[in-house]
Amino acid sequence: MAIAGSPKKMAQDVADGYLMFSPPMLRTYTPADIKIILANLALVTREIRQEQIPLDDIMALKMRNMKLSRMNQAEVVIRAYCQKKRIPI
Repeated sequence: MAIAGSPKKMAQDVADGYLMFSPPMLRTYTPADIKIILANLALVTREIRQEQIPLDDIMALKMRNMKLSRMNQAEVVIRAYCQKKRIPI
């Protein structure tokens, strides 16, 4: 199944908490689609890390760290799925 919509928007939805990956969800994607998703997750992660947030803005720092945590978790789930299914990435 092809990726519906923009892969970058999908990665941003993961960062915002609107979308989470699971092995049954990943089953519908081809290995090429999974590579595209991983590349866009890395792209959005870099964009999040580039944001300059003042150290006294605790809530903004917390939100940024939550986004980074969600991105990391999504990447771990995808890589574990690929390793289990022997999909080269």
